[in-house]
Amino acid sequence: MFRERGFAVDHSTVNRWVLAYAPMIEKRLRQFRRPHCGSVLIDETYVKIRGNWRYLYPAVDKHGNPVDCLLTATRDLDAAKRFLRKMLKDEPLAGTDNDRH
Repeated sequence: MFRERGFAVDHSTVNRWVLAYAPMIEKRLRQFRRPHCGSVLIDETYVKIRGNWRYLYPAVDKHGNPVDCLLTATRDLDAAKRFLRKMLKDEPLAGTDNDRH
């Protein structure tokens, strides 16, 4: 996009923008997420991405809808626990009365 408009921007500049603004964008986007149904399952799997093996921790609700995910280069229990705490803190639980049909 920059090149089309005649701007010369280095890839390291774009990377710095991502590092600076990604947390702010994520925080704003989380406001629009639907609450999950109250029951969350986090799994661990090993996937190959661009030739490198990574650990993927997907979180899904009891209906199979994705809630969030974590991708790490190494298997890290502390990171998975932080992910779970962050997901539950940022994502309010929906009322479970509607789930008891």
